[in-house]
Amino acid sequence: MSRRAFALIPIAALVVAVLVVPLPYYSEGPGPAREVEPRIHVSGATLYQSQGKFVLTSVSFLPLTLTGLVDAWLDPAQTVLPESALVFPGETQQHADQRAVSEMDQSKIDATYVVFSRLEGYPERHGPGVLVESIPEEPPGETCPADGELFPGDLIQRVNGHEIGSEADFERVIKAIPDAEPVTFRVSAGGQTTNVTLTRRPCGGSKRPLIGISTVPNFPDDVSISSGDIGGPSAGTMWALGMYDLLTPGDLTGGRTIAGTGTISADGTVGPIGGVQNKIVAAKRAGADVFLVPRGQNYDDAKKVAGDLPLVPISSFQDALDYLRHSG
Repeated sequence: MSRRAFALIPIAALVVAVLVVPLPYYSEGPGPAREVEPRIHVSGATLYQSQGKFVLTSVSFLPLTLTGLVDAWLDPAQTVLPESALVFPGETQQHADQRAVSEMDQSKIDATYVVFSRLEGYPERHGPGVLVESIPEEPPGETCPADGELFPGDLIQRVNGHEIGSEADFERVIKAIPDAEPVTFRVSAGGQTTNVTLTRRPCGGSKRPLIGISTVPNFPDDVSISSGDIGGPSAGTMWALGMYDLLTPGDLTGGRTIAGTGTISADGTVGPIGGVQNKIVAAKRAGADVFLVPRGQNYDDAKKVAGDLPLVPISSFQDALDYLRHSG
């Protein structure tokens, strides 16, 4: 091989590194805005279709190469984030992706809980078993036994062979098992049933041995919500509004395109989210007539880019219902 060829090797390697090798940075920009009602399915329920739309908004995160990093810095529509903003200390990218999926699944459970509590006589009327609502976050570097083994939306049907008909059954059976003994959960998820065996231990800041899950009574009707490739908890409020509108007579949209964002808790509280300014851009691209936004800092940030898009600050699911009922 000639000296010239040898000289070209490091140049070629540099070009590859500039164009291909990802850096520990991501660009944040507007993501897709998607209509929620076609993604919600409730078995056996009478559905009332809307003339308008409820639209969830999202942000996109893309890994950056050196050239991509320069382009993102120069693009006012994009924000550059360090990898540490998305991947927590001690966490792999795969675990971060799974966390985003779990957060989305929890938002679906909480949204359904809020709606069914208002319409279905729930939780007094419920199905058999209990649903995993969340896997509480632990301090960095510490995990509970359920982490990576049980997930939001899992239906626990049996515990150590005992049929679970209610949350009371679940709590009674768990308490009767000595702390040091393994606990085997019969779990149904995604049409498949499996056994998961775990042993309780102190975790999550507690000195008591725990499995590390929060549960809610199983819903009286089968519910499925398709979120596609969108993760995170921020669609919860829009899932709840879309489901409530589907299950009640009338049309909360008033024929409009209602976009929005916000986490939702089982008590109906709407919480703050990230990337609100990019979600405003996504809402405008979707032709939104109004944007529902968590009250506080999110609202203040949204005002900076909203322009002529009307903003409605909300702190709860009830706030959103009150606005929609009186503005349609």
